[in-house]
Amino acid sequence: MDKTAWELILPEGMLDYFEVTSVDCLEDRYSIYLLEKNLLSGEFEGLSLESKGFYDQITVKDFPLRGKACYLHVKRRRWLDKSSSRTISRDWKLLANGTRLTREFADFLKALYR
Repeated sequence: MDKTAWELILPEGMLDYFEVTSVDCLEDRYSIYLLEKNLLSGEFEGLSLESKGFYDQITVKDFPLRGKACYLHVKRRRWLDKSSSRTISRDWKLLANGTRLTREFADFLKALYR
């Protein structure tokens, strides 16, 4: 699928920092696997960073697609700051507080049941 189609399905901005590695279309759900790109942005400017693999994968429930549940399986990258030996990662605001739902999906459900 091309980037434009993924932008319609995934939460806003996901494709800026993640790539879709695979998709499973099962009888009752879709599973979309995302891997954080090895891109450093302005927040890490001036640091000497080296990619050191990934955190454990998390699974997040997103808006249903075509009547099936949709799960995003996300692997976030971590970097080592060579000068301080600290592990660094981006602070993603993907999840709604206290849930395993994307913020957009949680906001939608909250508005629906008010």
